[in-house]
Amino acid sequence: MPQHEPEAKQAQKVQERKAIDQQYKWRLEKLYADDAAWEKDFTTVKELLKESVKIAGSLGESAEKLYAALHFTDEISRKIENVFIYARMKKDEDNRVTKYQEMSDKAQGLSVEVQSSLSFLVPEILSIPEEKIKAFLEEHEELKLYQFYLEEILRQKEHILTKEEEQILAQAGELAAAPRNIFSMINNADIKFPTIKDEMGEEVEVTKGRYVKLLESSDRRVRHDAFKALYNSYEKQKNTIAATLNYSVKKDVFYGKVRKYPSALQASLDEDNISLQVYDNLIETIHEYLPDMYRYVKLRKRALGLDALHMYDLYTPIVKDVKMEVPYEDALKQVSEGLKPLGGEYVSLLQKGFTEGWIDVYENEGKTSGAYSWGSYDSPPYVLLNYQNTIHDVFTLAHEMGHSLHSYYARTTQPYPYAGYKIFVAEVASTVNEALLMQDLLKKTGDKNVRAYLLNHYLEQFRGTVFRQTMFAEFEKEVHERVERGEALTPEALCAYYGELNQKYYGPEITMDEEIKMEWARIPHFYNAFYVYKYATGYAAAISLSQQILQEGEPAVKRYIDFLKKGGSDYPIQLLQGAGVDMTTTDPIHSALKVFQQLVEELEQLL
Repeated sequence: MPQHEPEAKQAQKVQERKAIDQQYKWRLEKLYADDAAWEKDFTTVKELLKESVKIAGSLGESAEKLYAALHFTDEISRKIENVFIYARMKKDEDNRVTKYQEMSDKAQGLSVEVQSSLSFLVPEILSIPEEKIKAFLEEHEELKLYQFYLEEILRQKEHILTKEEEQILAQAGELAAAPRNIFSMINNADIKFPTIKDEMGEEVEVTKGRYVKLLESSDRRVRHDAFKALYNSYEKQKNTIAATLNYSVKKDVFYGKVRKYPSALQASLDEDNISLQVYDNLIETIHEYLPDMYRYVKLRKRALGLDALHMYDLYTPIVKDVKMEVPYEDALKQVSEGLKPLGGEYVSLLQKGFTEGWIDVYENEGKTSGAYSWGSYDSPPYVLLNYQNTIHDVFTLAHEMGHSLHSYYARTTQPYPYAGYKIFVAEVASTVNEALLMQDLLKKTGDKNVRAYLLNHYLEQFRGTVFRQTMFAEFEKEVHERVERGEALTPEALCAYYGELNQKYYGPEITMDEEIKMEWARIPHFYNAFYVYKYATGYAAAISLSQQILQEGEPAVKRYIDFLKKGGSDYPIQLLQGAGVDMTTTDPIHSALKVFQQLVEELEQLL
């Protein structure tokens, strides 16, 4: 018989979901026992929709009618949230499964129907004289539940359209979601990355889940190859993704215009009752501290012993002889220890999340990339991870559990209308967790190298969450302004501007790789307009709060837990003021960036 060449070792493939142990998967049956229970609620929502027709036109007749309408709205909204969230999370488990693609599409379609059917509500409330609404609130005790909700509607009165126009906008909701959904399918289902050789010379498939870990490699060839593999894959899709982003921005501009805002940015900010000054202050203040970023980049270049620092050299630890592989079970212990300053109740809730099926831990084929915390008023606050045993993943766990416990506190304390909190405050709880975990790890190490390694990681959190997200925010502002001026967002224009911005934020010590100009093409948050700046403001607020918690102890912890419990029962700025930070000033941003300066100085001395 002829001799055969020995078979090449198979590339490390991402495992199929069925191969993962059940204890590492979330338990969505806590929301719906099975798909049949989901179908039942789907049908119930369809039936409830018929009732909305009977309510329209009666809101101003009496306090009882107004209360009944608002109570009905809550009932149907709560159910459609359950329906939508379950279907989307089942799809996120494996985006290739047709059944859950269909359920997710059906749920989104029904969600738009609900919005359309209830679109009469706000215009009709606005047609009731304010004095009459005040009188209704005085005479009907249960209606007082909705006082803040009604005040919020009246605040935005000039931007609410007629009943008929609101209905048309609501019906267009499914079309408006198209750019985000198309990008999600490109990014999570269709795009394929090549394999590269890892440090051992074995073939490994590049995935979005593995990408950061590959960039953290001490082998520069691995970092270079992973970087090229990722961005060359996006480059092949640049025309499609540019068109998708272009129409997402056009959608934002359209909604801003029809709601009579001066810009899409101001329309977005007004949802949180945030002034334009807060957004602009962030960008301007970060610009002041860019020399500190350049100093950190220079330190990184020196510590790595490189003649030229490339974009793919930004993630690898600059302390080489520390290997921090953290298995998932160890991560659970580290996070629990790090969050002890938040008190026994907080830590016991954390354990509940760890042991009761809140978390979907490992990457599998077709699973949505990245990490998030989600869920409904009636479900646990679920967490999606793609855990890869890195220190970065430990912080991601702490981060997402911060969101989840914020949600848990809000949902168990607030009534349904106020359990959801605004994104502006959402990133505070997640980042307080990260900051406390970091302080605990720094306190417990006496090893100079481990300390330097952790300081490097802390600086990377600042770079990724404050500087990089502000760069994204500046990019978003500019691309929306270009569309508002009637300019086209071609791949060439997007790449050119993104490249300029990248150079501005990283400075003269970085060697700008052409591929980084494509980074805009892989950022899902750009399809949720003007979201990313809240990471930076949230981080600044969180650094301040974490320092108060560690320095003051119990009084600061009480203020903070009260803030978590308040959910969305007040405006974000007021909620944060109650917790102990004032985001109408630049003080929290300056305060956070001074911590960044100190970290750079300490790391310079250690290295």
